[in-house]
Amino acid sequence: MSVKIIGVGSYIPTEIEKNDAFHNHQFLNADGTQINNSNAVIVEKFEEITGIQERRYAKPEISTSDMSFYAAEKAIENAGIDKEELDYIILAHNFGDVKHGTNQTDMVPCIAARVKHNLRIKNPKCVAYDLIFGCPGWLEGVIQANAFIKAGIAKKILVIGSEMLSRVVDKHDRDSMIFSDGAGATVIEASSTDKDGILAHETASFTLEEAHYLNYGKSFNKDIKDDTRYIKMNGRKIYEFALTEVPSAMKVCLEKSGENIDNLKKIIIHQANEKMDEAIIKRFYRLYKKQVPKGVMPMSIHKLGNSSVATIPTLYDLILQHKLEGHEINKGDVIMFASVGAGMNINALVYKV
Repeated sequence: MSVKIIGVGSYIPTEIEKNDAFHNHQFLNADGTQINNSNAVIVEKFEEITGIQERRYAKPEISTSDMSFYAAEKAIENAGIDKEELDYIILAHNFGDVKHGTNQTDMVPCIAARVKHNLRIKNPKCVAYDLIFGCPGWLEGVIQANAFIKAGIAKKILVIGSEMLSRVVDKHDRDSMIFSDGAGATVIEASSTDKDGILAHETASFTLEEAHYLNYGKSFNKDIKDDTRYIKMNGRKIYEFALTEVPSAMKVCLEKSGENIDNLKKIIIHQANEKMDEAIIKRFYRLYKKQVPKGVMPMSIHKLGNSSVATIPTLYDLILQHKLEGHEINKGDVIMFASVGAGMNINALVYKV
């Protein structure tokens, strides 16, 4: 038996926020002092490092559960299944439904339950739950779905990655330019064949020194006296951690799969930072004393920004729907998914289409 992705869908918000929109922001250092460079220089350097030219923000009336529902509908339709056949809905996110203009998160009932409700699924045996695992959440949801199916607990599972980061960022923090909104969904199913589907996976959590590299903290604007918290990150520490740990996890995963690195057609990596992703892939191939093949790492970060758990499933959907120029995935292709994020968590998965 193998476990396959039989349906994909995504929701990409329509509101585009270009880099020049940040020219009028008041960016501050962590201690609240003014930054010496002008905003034009800050934005230019930001784009050079991250590759982000623009990002997508959800409209005020749309919530994380709404985006999840839209992506889920498309994935179910793409899979051609009856939604009542779903055994699980696993929804990866980190901040729940964030009310526009307040930064207030709402996770009761859980977001997966809201999506099941909106899908009008009547079957009580369809279990809906949320997964909080940082940016690798969607991929960890797929790994859990694989385990449930192979254990005989389930046959069809809907795994969603959805995030509304635009509503939890500190507008005085330069890192706010990285984050965006979006949702991606996949239907996972058992198959009678054993030559394709999920071949191997690897997951690890580093918490001794690394747990708080991403955290919730106060605004850099010290004039703001309320207790509102925003997403904060130690960019340098995360960069160093990712370059050290992610390539080795990818290597372990590939070796578990039994596939040769020359067979990898695509590496679909979390869209965190273009320079960081390029460095991770370069180090991964260096472990095999090889050069990075041209076109092996598709990127969506330039136009979509970093939507956390949504980056991998939305990118995968774009490629399968022939909406990412210069990239395609065909039957028989061996691909790898990989991610790193808050926790600090990393994971990788080798998949044969």
